[in-house]
Amino acid sequence: MTDSKNTGDKTLSVGQRKPLGLRRSGDSGMVRQSFSHGRTKPVVVEKKRRRISAPGEAEAPVAEKPVAAPAPKPAPKVELKPRPEPAADRSGMVLRTLTDEEKDARAQALADSRQRETEERRVAEEEARRRAAEDDKLRAERAEAEARRAEEESRRKTEDESRRKAEVDARERLGDGEAAPAAAAAPARKREEEEEGRGPRRVKADVPAKPVRKTDDDRRRTKLTVTNAFNEDERGRSLASMRRRRAREKSRGINDGQAQKISREVTIPEVITVQELANRMAEKAVDVIRLLMQQGQMLKINDVIDSDSAQLIAEEMGHTVRRVSEADVEEGLTGEEDSAEALKPRAPVVTIMGHVDHGKTSLLDALRKANVVAGEAGGITQHIGAYQIATEGGQLVTFIDTPGHEAFTAMRARGARVTDIVVLVVAADDGVMPQTVEAINHARAAEVPIIVAVNKIDKPDANPDRVRNDLLRYEIVTEAMGGEVQEVPVSALKGTNLDQLLDSILLQAEILELKANPDRPAEGVVVEAKLDKGRGPVATVLVQRGTLRIGDVLVAGSEWGKVRALVDDHGENRDTAGPAMPIEVLGLNGAPEAGDVFVVVENEGRAREICDYRQRQRRELQQARIARKTTSLEQMMSDLKTTGRAEFPLVIKGDVQGSVEAIAGALDKMSTDEVLARVIHSGVGAITESDVTLAEASKAAIIGFNVRANKQAREAAEQEGVEIRYYNVIYDLVDDVKAAMSGMLSPELRETMLGNAEILEIFDITKVGKIAGCRVTDGTVQRGAHVRLIRDGVVIHEGKLSTLKRFKDEVREVQAGQECGMAFENYQDMRAGDVIECFRVEEIARTL
Repeated sequence: MTDSKNTGDKTLSVGQRKPLGLRRSGDSGMVRQSFSHGRTKPVVVEKKRRRISAPGEAEAPVAEKPVAAPAPKPAPKVELKPRPEPAADRSGMVLRTLTDEEKDARAQALADSRQRETEERRVAEEEARRRAAEDDKLRAERAEAEARRAEEESRRKTEDESRRKAEVDARERLGDGEAAPAAAAAPARKREEEEEGRGPRRVKADVPAKPVRKTDDDRRRTKLTVTNAFNEDERGRSLASMRRRRAREKSRGINDGQAQKISREVTIPEVITVQELANRMAEKAVDVIRLLMQQGQMLKINDVIDSDSAQLIAEEMGHTVRRVSEADVEEGLTGEEDSAEALKPRAPVVTIMGHVDHGKTSLLDALRKANVVAGEAGGITQHIGAYQIATEGGQLVTFIDTPGHEAFTAMRARGARVTDIVVLVVAADDGVMPQTVEAINHARAAEVPIIVAVNKIDKPDANPDRVRNDLLRYEIVTEAMGGEVQEVPVSALKGTNLDQLLDSILLQAEILELKANPDRPAEGVVVEAKLDKGRGPVATVLVQRGTLRIGDVLVAGSEWGKVRALVDDHGENRDTAGPAMPIEVLGLNGAPEAGDVFVVVENEGRAREICDYRQRQRRELQQARIARKTTSLEQMMSDLKTTGRAEFPLVIKGDVQGSVEAIAGALDKMSTDEVLARVIHSGVGAITESDVTLAEASKAAIIGFNVRANKQAREAAEQEGVEIRYYNVIYDLVDDVKAAMSGMLSPELRETMLGNAEILEIFDITKVGKIAGCRVTDGTVQRGAHVRLIRDGVVIHEGKLSTLKRFKDEVREVQAGQECGMAFENYQDMRAGDVIECFRVEEIARTL
């Protein structure tokens, strides 16, 4: 016999019906027993659960046995009472007695249960007290909210009553037509207030008043608890409602904008962008741009305007202006004026000026007994030089030599500004020349006395009287002509009257009573600046007052540095440089501009701050100048004229700043309406690889004046095909650039008359067209020449001859008095009696 468990068999039959009974507490199942001869019988098997005992108590296994549907028993009730003696159940099984450990465990469980009940009771009482306190607080808040609501209601009623009285008064004064909009606005305002939740609410009689509605911020800040959730009786305002409320408040503010205008105090510097000005006024940038357009300025938000325009805009928009200047950083830079007790005599500063090749540098060489002319290329001075010499009496005189070429106008102007006396050199054989007149004007602008030195008196054709008479035209009256201007005839080559010239200079200096204070920080002017390969930036300065020492922190224009070395005009190192002494300064971080003022400051921080301000000011002012260019009709026409102008781009590198400035000025003067010399970049120092890269990108040529390109720059120029030209005389540079610019000019067309012919008859030939039978009346007619067809004295066609035949042969030219046949290119309208004018067009190269 085999047993098989079949719990899924749900088939019921009469002979195999399950016995009826109560459900037992254990798990039961159906098991089918198999007998011999194929007979089976289902039986019910019940599995008893094991009794869970206390720790240490042995578990008695309960055997499973098949039963035939035993009668169900109720679940026994467990009691934790110790039994004195073992007892037997109904089935006869003897129950064992609990041990002492089991008894202790059960007693401990009872004690823990009692302790838990006590703790739970205490927590419940505390929760009840907390809820009672919250209810009291909530009732107090409801009462307070109700009081506020009543106060708000009374205030609203008072306002409505006053508004109605005002409407009635307005209606009586202005009439019903004008008071109607105000009356219509009151219900709308009331609906709006009710929509916002500020109006009266209906409260049921049997329900306590609801608490005041919390704002969105309070609702988001409050911690969400069960009590808060159930006390939030009414629904909070939605985000869409809040947006509509903000939009209404914003529109109301816009409508009342004139009344709510806030006037601010706006701080305006020297230059400011449009966007920054709008931000400081708290205005829209488009409103500022609109006002600028009304003033005729087309600007964007990133454009820069000056302080005057910014002040007009701010005052127009109702703000007060407080103007400040970033130049406050330069306050106290130059120091106070020196007292008369601190002043001591100083050497005079003399500038030698005159026309080119009149012997200025030769005269200076004779005075200082040095050969400076031999060091200048081409025998002409192209740098401004400063020297100091000692006379026989031990007195010092500082000389400044300026170039006489017309391109060095700025150099001569700088020399005249820093000088005390001007020595005007005029050649006795050449007389007064254009640069002589320019030197006179510079001296008068600087208000300095003039001493005339008539040079080259050793020449046979020298005529000093001619010089004196020429100077009279420019109001220079010498002592020989009864005036006050000193005149000294000299010869730089022979050394004639040089001592007399020095005496005249010292006499004039004595009259001027030149003094300075040497016991103070140095101040002066930059005469020249260059970039030396081995020494770095080098500035030739002239100390005007104070004493310059090694280690001083120097500010020159927008550059600064610490003085590392001082070199005089003889190449010797010096520790100090006093007033009226020219000196070379090493240690600057860059080459300053010629003509900049230098000042010694107390520390590097102050020097860096000043230089940063000056560099920023230079950039901003340049942007402001570009932005101030208005687009007028004249400007548009000028732009149209210059659109087709050819450009000759150049990159200029020179040895000193003054030479670069002079070259740029000379090239600018050569520009015309047809061709322009555009200087893309100019600087001091050797030609570098970056200069070649810039020239290659701009399709420009590089000009080096007394400088050379390094190895990397030469290789890059050869690879990119950039032309580098070296010059050491400004004449050659100007001539070559002028020739190159002349080649860019369109050639001039010139007509040369050849002859005239008269049409006698027109022949129409198939596949050829019309042929004009002509007789040459004067000159010659050449094949391929330009012709004009004249009818009744009016030119009706201009073109070229395509065919010239005599009889049946093509000929090159036909002389006067002979007959020939002519045909025009792409033209057939010829008539008998017309005149043909033959001419040749020649192209003539133009020059600047």
